[in-house]
Amino acid sequence: MRYLVWALRLLVFVAVLMFALKNTDPVAVKFYADYVVQDVPLIVVMLVVFVLGALFGLLLTVPAAMRRRREAVRLRRELDRVQAAVNGTTPVVPPEAVAPMSPL
Repeated sequence: MRYLVWALRLLVFVAVLMFALKNTDPVAVKFYADYVVQDVPLIVVMLVVFVLGALFGLLLTVPAAMRRRREAVRLRRELDRVQAAVNGTTPVVPPEAVAPMSPL
């Protein structure tokens, strides 16, 4: 199975490399306020746009990941409290629960 995954990775790499080599024509990139960058290879423009899109996509997932992390901590505390109640012991309260740390 590991060899199949590496073969697929190699196939994708070769396909992307061939695509990149066929798209080296120079293009003019136009920004706002009549700012133009001349003779930029098309593949460079495509790579920059891809990287920016990937970064924006990752930034959009940060709030959801933080929300899931807070929920996991809350559920872990709840589980500890319930287990302590079942065992008949007093729950151990972490210092963060008494005096929350700053969000930074």
